[in-house]
Amino acid sequence: MSESAPKSTPQSLLIVDDDVAFTSVLARAMNVRGYICGVANSAATALQLAAQSRPAYCVLDLKLGESNGLKLIPELLQAAPGMRILLLTGYASIATAVEAIKRGAHDYLAKPADADQIARALAAHAPRQSTMAAPPADAPPPLKRLEWEHIQRILGETGGNISEAARRLGMHRRTLQRKLAKHPVRERPNPDHE
Repeated sequence: MSESAPKSTPQSLLIVDDDVAFTSVLARAMNVRGYICGVANSAATALQLAAQSRPAYCVLDLKLGESNGLKLIPELLQAAPGMRILLLTGYASIATAVEAIKRGAHDYLAKPADADQIARALAAHAPRQSTMAAPPADAPPPLKRLEWEHIQRILGETGGNISEAARRLGMHRRTLQRKLAKHPVRERPNPDHE
C-alpha cells in the first residue's frame, strides 16, 4: 500500500449490496442528502473502491451474494482504516448485531431501512461539527446510553448467550430481550434544552 493513499472525504459513502436496484436508489437518495456515493455490488468491488477512495462511511448488506457482509467488515476496515460501517440486515438478531460490532461495525439497522434512517444512523457516528454546541467535556453520557453499552459488553463476553447475559446483568431473560428489541440508544442534541 502506498503512503500517498487518498484521505477520506467527510461525506463520502460506499454502498455495498448485491441488489443493483437498491444500491442505485439509495445512492441517489444519499446524494440528495449531501453524501458522495460509490456503489459496489460484490465483495471484490467493495474492497477495491474502499482502498481507492477511502470513504468515510460504508453501508454494508449482511447478505452479499455468496459472500457474507460480516466477514467483509475487517477486510473493508483494513482497506480503509477509520471508515465507519453501518450493517444492514434483513435477519436482525442479537447474535448478528454483537458479531458485527465485534468485527468493527459501528451500528446496524434492520431492513427495510429508508434513506432517512440510514442518514440518521450515519450522522450518529459523525464527528461533531464545530457549529454545533458540543456538550461540556466532563458531561457524562446519558444513563440509557451507558446501560446499552454495558448490555452490549456483557453480550459480547457471553458470546450472545441471552440467558447467561441476563444472569450476569441480574435481570430476567425477557426483560433483557425487551431492551434488546429496541433500537440502540442514540445521543441527540436537544436544541430546546441547554
